[in-house]
Amino acid sequence: MLIPVILSGGSGTRLWPLSRKLYPKQFHRLYGDHSLIQQTCLRAQRATGEGAFIVVANHEHRFLVREQLVECGIEHADVILEPCPRNTAPAVTLAALRAQAADPEAVIAVMPSDHMITDDDAFSLAINSARHWAEQGYLVTFGVTPTGPEPGYGYIERGADLEGDGSVYSVSRFVEKPGTGRAAKMLMSGNFYWNSGIFVFKAAVYLTELMSLCPDVYAACQSAMKTADRNHGFLVIQQESFAAAPSESVDYGIMERTEKAVVLPYSSGWSDIGSWTGLADTAIPGDNDNVAVGDVQLEDTQNSYVYAGSRLVTVIGVKDMVIVETGDAVLVTSRGRDQDVKMMVDRLAGEQRPEVEQHRRVHRPWGSFESLDCGDQFQVKRLIIKPGASISLQLHNHRSEHWVVVKGKATVTRGDDNFVLAANESTYIPANTVHKLQNTSETEVEIIEVQTGDYLGEDDIVRFGDQYGRD
Repeated sequence: MLIPVILSGGSGTRLWPLSRKLYPKQFHRLYGDHSLIQQTCLRAQRATGEGAFIVVANHEHRFLVREQLVECGIEHADVILEPCPRNTAPAVTLAALRAQAADPEAVIAVMPSDHMITDDDAFSLAINSARHWAEQGYLVTFGVTPTGPEPGYGYIERGADLEGDGSVYSVSRFVEKPGTGRAAKMLMSGNFYWNSGIFVFKAAVYLTELMSLCPDVYAACQSAMKTADRNHGFLVIQQESFAAAPSESVDYGIMERTEKAVVLPYSSGWSDIGSWTGLADTAIPGDNDNVAVGDVQLEDTQNSYVYAGSRLVTVIGVKDMVIVETGDAVLVTSRGRDQDVKMMVDRLAGEQRPEVEQHRRVHRPWGSFESLDCGDQFQVKRLIIKPGASISLQLHNHRSEHWVVVKGKATVTRGDDNFVLAANESTYIPANTVHKLQNTSETEVEIIEVQTGDYLGEDDIVRFGDQYGRD
């Protein structure tokens, strides 16, 4: 078996404010009709011919992963949930252990969920070539032919030409984000590739090398898999076992230290979309080399990227800028500084700003809610309930709620009463009253919710059972 392994644990902070901790870039439709993780899964499916594969994801993203996979017709992915971030080596180890249990001879094709690849046919050919070398016992990675000294990428230095035709090389070393000057010097040698983060190898070979080179990672992950629980279709890894694994990357923990690493040159349209400038470079520029997304009006503006997420954005008399607007935050930076967005996000995180964690619209397994207004002891939200979904049976200790249905029909439980609300009808849920909201129809239900009380936090919820397995 050739099993695709999709790594979806990243937070995508360099694309803030669009990418947030609870809704990172892999779940956004940055180009095309599908999100990045959907495109990655569909591409992997075409390249490997497998109907099922493994996704390793952050526990907080589990419902997003499942929803987006089902949305693009993928219903049989084995989703492994990491309880805490531990870099790529432990994540790949969990997947390798899972794959080996299914097939002792399994080859796994590991790929990040948030990269852009424009030529699916070339990618499929590259995966098959890598599979050939993996079946001979090599650990294969893809090295992307550089088009310039990109300071935000990692690099791979190639070693000996194993076939004498430039199709595959031994790996000499990895270099992490060297800066523009050093990157330019490396490219002059002609021996460096961009590090794609894509790997192909036999699960058994990877695990054997791991036991030798990173025994602590192997031991922690093996223990974590033994104590894993199956919950609502997810393989849930327990934190106590997994947290013992050192934070280590496949690149430096394994590939740079093993004698079995090889790099295949790849040159068919790849980007890790690691910055706003990187995203802009994937688009076809318009007048004056500008890229405008959304409701944007430009005047006397050159070589700029402007993204309007929720309202009209007007720009006059600027050059070489990145301007990104979302419902609750705006980023303005010069194109040469957009790699420093992570630094700003770290500062905001230190101040515990909610804009780092989530958008104004927050996704839940039953749908979403969006805060429209809030003040002293009140908050107004828009709830959207998906067809067939329901909010769990629950109560709130500190707040009451008024519900007004503005679209569709909602089935309501309030204490001992059960009734249906149609559009333009409303009800009142007092504090400390057990209640539930269901959508039994085939269309979305939209509700305006007005909360009042002395505490309106999302943690003021006492659930009495939940169909999604939440506490």
